[in-house]
Order: sequence, then structure tokens, then C-alpha cells
Amino acid sequence: MRKFEGFQKGVNLGGWISQFAKYDHEHFQTFIQKEDIAYIATLGFDHVRVPVDYNVLEDEEGNILETGFEYLMRCREWCEEYGLHMLIDLHECYGYSFDPLKKNMDRRKFFYDEELQERFLKLWTNIAERFKDYQDMVAFEPLNEVVLVEVTEAWNQLVKKYIARIRTITPDVYIVIGGVDYNNVLSVKLLDPPADDKIVYNFHCYEPMIFTHQGAYWMEEFPSDYRITYPQPVEVYQAETTRILHATTGTLFLDEVKEMGPDYFNIIIRDAVTAAEKYDVPLYCGEYGVIDLADNPSKINWLRDIHTAFNRYGIGRSLWNYKEKDFGLVDESFKEVKEDFIRIV
Repeated sequence: MRKFEGFQKGVNLGGWISQFAKYDHEHFQTFIQKEDIAYIATLGFDHVRVPVDYNVLEDEEGNILETGFEYLMRCREWCEEYGLHMLIDLHECYGYSFDPLKKNMDRRKFFYDEELQERFLKLWTNIAERFKDYQDMVAFEPLNEVVLVEVTEAWNQLVKKYIARIRTITPDVYIVIGGVDYNNVLSVKLLDPPADDKIVYNFHCYEPMIFTHQGAYWMEEFPSDYRITYPQPVEVYQAETTRILHATTGTLFLDEVKEMGPDYFNIIIRDAVTAAEKYDVPLYCGEYGVIDLADNPSKINWLRDIHTAFNRYGIGRSLWNYKEKDFGLVDESFKEVKEDFIRIV
């Protein structure tokens, strides 16, 4: 399988110009600085994934906000200085959000509304124009986490429009395309064949959710004090997933899954690997990680197992998250596992 060169070992800059507590230029100017990019390079990463929300780049009427673009462009300059690549991920666009806390969001409308889609394409046209001279170091991810499985075909059609538009400006930029069901690894096989040889198939992996998201405040099903370690017998995770998350389907319930460990990840990414190999497309995991509420030994065990699978197939990846957002690498507890972490990553 072809590798996504330059994007093999990355980390997300979530919480900076996406998923911020409030729109605040002081936050945007201070949360991520040049010193952060320098430190990320010392940890052995080769790229950063930069989530950005539309309202940093444009106002509610669709007018471009140059100050927002300056944050992205400055980050690119820092990345160039420290030898990192950069993936620009539009985390939210006007008319669509994956965020489960935005309960009144119509997550279907965007995929069938030509006006909303044209605004989305116009914003990306502006992004492409500003980064067209850096196609060797910058990649584009059109949209983060399409939630609904029912919009699969509509999403594939929008991706075609997006690629056609972007290719008129940046013919050689890598475009990273994820599937439906929150970019679930099992949905990669539902993506259309690649339009050209600069397409990358993308998935996110927080499996098993009962472990990686234990106690997550944004998931109503979880008691805030819920804790579970890794690894445990698969039957324990199945029972807890049914009891807490009320789910009886998903990766844990695949017939082939008999135990937790590297083989679990080999099994759940199998279909994605098959699709990527069929079309000779690089495969990339844009988000994976463990909530900071989990104990450190369990985090390391999980990271070691998922990285074994990534390394087996040459899958590029970007850890969630560098700083804060409940998954950060720079809090006090990270110091206890830093050496183990660096060896694994």
C-alpha cells in the first residue's frame, strides 16, 4: 500500500482555531505559538493536522476574515522552519457541524443544499489560492466527520465537486477524504474510487469507545466517574458497551474479534486497508487517542497496540490532541509517560 509521505506521524492542534471556548483573538494568538511547533518537532512528529472552523476564516455573511487566514499562514511558516508538513482540516463549515453538543443542528441539510455547498466550495477556493505555492508541504481535508450514514452518496457527490474545484487551483495538493458515521474506519469502503493519484483515504479511530472516551462529558451516556482499564477481555468491553452506550453493533461485535490487542486493530482496519490497496491509495488516520481521564499505563498499552497495526500497513496518523481538549500531550501527567510515548510514536 502506498504511504502518505510526510504525513506518517502527526498530532492535532485542536482547540486552537477550532472548538475554542469563545471567539477570542488573544486565544488565537497565544494558544499555539512558534515554540509549540518547535516542541512538536522534537517529539518526532513529521506533521500537524490543523482543525479550523469556518467562522475564523469568514463571517456569518461569508465575507473573508484575513486575520483568520493569517493564523493558518503563520502556522505554515513555523512548520516550514521546523521541517513539518501541515494538513488543513475544515472542522466545521457554514451549515454543518459534527459536534454532538450542537443538538439543534440539521446534519442532513448541507449535503443536499446547493447554496450551502457553493459557500463551502468558495471558502475552500480561498484556502487553495493562499496555499497553492506550498503543495509539497500542505494537504487539504475538506470536512471533518460526516455524521449520518444516510448521506453517503450525497457526500461522495460533493467530494467530486470539491476535487474538481480544488484541482483548478492546486493540481498537486494531497486531498484527504474521510467517510461517514463520524469518519468510522468501517466506512472507508463506502468512499468512491479516487479521482486521481493525490487522494488519501482517511478514518478516525477511538476504538473501543468505552475505553477511549470513558467519562466524556460530551457523551450523555457516560457517568462522569466511569473508568475502565486497557486491555481487558473483549467480552468485558462488549458487555460494558451494551450497558453504558446501549450499543450492540460496531467493531467490538465483529465475529472475528476474539481478544483485545494488535489483532483487534488489524481486524477493524482490514476493510479500509483492502479498499486502499485496491486503488493504490494512501491510508491515513486523522484522529486517534485516549481521554486524559484514563490511567497512564492503559493509555500506553492502547497506543502500543494501535501503532503496531499502523506500522504493519504503513498508515499515516495524527494523534488527538497536542494541547487540552481532554486529550492533551502537554499536561503534567504526560511527563510520566513521555519516554514510553516517544518510543511508541
